[in-house]
Amino acid sequence: MTCYEELQARGLIAQVTSEEEVKELINNGKATFYIGYDCTADSLTAGHFVTLTLMKRLQMAGNKPIALIGGGTTTIGDPSGRTDMRKMLTREDIDHNAECFKRQMERFIDFGEGPGKAMMLNNADWLLSLNYVDLLREVGACFSVNNMLRADCYKQRMERGLSFLEFNYMIMQSYDFYHMFQTVGCNLQCGGNDQWSNMLGGTELIRRKLGRDSHCMTINLLTDSQGNKMGKTAGNAVWLDPDKTSPYDFYQYWRNVGDADVMKCVRWLTFLPLEQIDEMDHWKDAQLNQAKEILAWELTNMVHGKEEADKAQAAARALFSTGGDVGNMPTTELDEGKFDGGKIGAVSLLVACGLCPSNGEARRLIQQGGMAVNDRKVTDIGETFDRADFAGDGIIIKKGKKVYHRAVVK
Repeated sequence: MTCYEELQARGLIAQVTSEEEVKELINNGKATFYIGYDCTADSLTAGHFVTLTLMKRLQMAGNKPIALIGGGTTTIGDPSGRTDMRKMLTREDIDHNAECFKRQMERFIDFGEGPGKAMMLNNADWLLSLNYVDLLREVGACFSVNNMLRADCYKQRMERGLSFLEFNYMIMQSYDFYHMFQTVGCNLQCGGNDQWSNMLGGTELIRRKLGRDSHCMTINLLTDSQGNKMGKTAGNAVWLDPDKTSPYDFYQYWRNVGDADVMKCVRWLTFLPLEQIDEMDHWKDAQLNQAKEILAWELTNMVHGKEEADKAQAAARALFSTGGDVGNMPTTELDEGKFDGGKIGAVSLLVACGLCPSNGEARRLIQQGGMAVNDRKVTDIGETFDRADFAGDGIIIKKGKKVYHRAVVK
């Protein structure tokens, strides 16, 4: 099976500019391809998983990846899929985030010198030194405003207002491809299928300025059976940084995906052989829980290593057996400032442990019967717990049916 056929069999490919030419490139290790990452936070998220694993798959087939850090485009902000304007970041914030991204990508991608080794570039190196008038003359003339406004990424924003700053994002992304096509021989751009309009801008710029062909390939976005983007829990991102999302919580996120979504995630995100996945497609009922364990372990191993994956799996299993070891369970240490008169309320406890982002959501969770402490359901939003309750091994908080958390006194 060729690389392209495997990508198709896994259901990853959404759109390509020229299927036969893209096949020829990636099946024969002739693609120098890039995927861009705007560094709007100091960690990649589970939502980046599909592109990170795509990069790894293409590199394994002999192609050369370029991980492009958006040090320049992040100063503008991509309007794709958004109904509001992104927060403006300082150059210092962006540089810090870019360095964090690089450390995390190195777990997936083999960087170095020589054929097939990945490169990491930062578009700040060429975008931030551009002369505005020169850019208008050289590049602006190649873009039709009428065509740009027909792009989905702009149409979604027109009713609520699209700033001129964001309007330039497509031009900046197109210039990235044009620049790297000339300087490092980049001939293929990959990304999520919400980027299709921006990506076509790059191929058109290369055609008009250089008279040469270049190509794009988009992959499907990771969404659940309801069409919602995956990679968030309780409204919060699932981060690859262990300080922001613990390996246990990361494992639990994938362990708790819906029955309708688990096999798609196994097929898209893991490197298990397709023959094994095809067999798993027939699994039902209790076997789906085994599939979820396999998914969670594989992805946690990929991001955090085997030791952390084994610990997370052991901790998760311990919760469903009597006398299990809770030492690896996510734990919050409560300092004295969290207690008022030696007591802490149920609402405050949920927020302090990061189980709810606000007091309002904590109150709703309790009112809906979604909180239990040491296997006892909490139904009163005014309930309090004594400091002494948290002595020793502390207390075990259960949120919903599957999220467990331990709280102890610091």
